[in-house]
Amino acid sequence: MKVKVQTLDAKAGGDLTLDKAVFGVEPREDILHRVVTWQLTNRRAPARPTRERSDVARTGKKWGRQKGGGTARHGDRAAPIFIGGGKAHGARARVFTSSLNKKVRALGLKMALSAKAKDGKLLVLDNLDMNGEAKTKELSAKLEKLGFGKTNLVIDGEALNVGFARASANLEGINLMPAMGANVYDILRHDTLVLTRAAVEQLEARFNG
Repeated sequence: MKVKVQTLDAKAGGDLTLDKAVFGVEPREDILHRVVTWQLTNRRAPARPTRERSDVARTGKKWGRQKGGGTARHGDRAAPIFIGGGKAHGARARVFTSSLNKKVRALGLKMALSAKAKDGKLLVLDNLDMNGEAKTKELSAKLEKLGFGKTNLVIDGEALNVGFARASANLEGINLMPAMGANVYDILRHDTLVLTRAAVEQLEARFNG
């Protein structure tokens, strides 16, 4: 499948043929859901445990007489009802991890890329080189001409373009990452996917290599 390539100045940059095996896969909601769930599960930080009665460092000495005190018969300061005591039924330490077959992960990424291409929300740029000094104001004007959406994920090649990264740092709705970091969750949660020629080559090589 052929797509039009544009320059950062919104000029024609020729045509590019996309690999159907990567950008022409029919998206399946169940596969995309599985991959996104796997990603978000593995992003979760471990749950910290609370200190329970046996974990609190308090004296074990009986602190009141058994009878005649006018209070309940307590023998342990670590009881949950006392200040400084252990937590009753507290949270337990837990690590959130999930596994997913590599083939399913790869298929999910292909489907995410294909979904953007199918919906017409895929833009291909020749490169991210900015002529002259990299200024945020100049870049903002260029992006308006290119037809960027409200939120945009810009994927470059092996390394990020330093000038573009600096100029886009203060622009809301622009996220930049190298081709190696391309993932299903970030692609789907942005309105527009923007790839450079180098990014297309890297992504196709990732699956065909």
